[in-house]
Amino acid sequence: MEGDTLVVVASRGGDDHHPAWFLNLRDNPEVQVSLRGGPREPRRAEIVGPEERGALWERIASRYRNYAGYQRRTDREIPLVRLVPVSPPAG
Repeated sequence: MEGDTLVVVASRGGDDHHPAWFLNLRDNPEVQVSLRGGPREPRRAEIVGPEERGALWERIASRYRNYAGYQRRTDREIPLVRLVPVSPPAG
């Protein structure tokens, strides 16, 4: 988590293929998220670009060590996705 923004890791356990949910977010970035059974909140999925990914990946992999192992298992770069809160439409 970065403030109100969630970060999700599209690792699929180090598989050579992206998880289906990542492809869905890439193609349809407007999502609804419910945290711990709470109300759904609108979010926008943003794939983290290469200029930011390195530092963010290091923070995640140092805290959740299994992700570093997943990255070693595959040649693909494991994507990171931000789920950014969006304001509901006025009205």
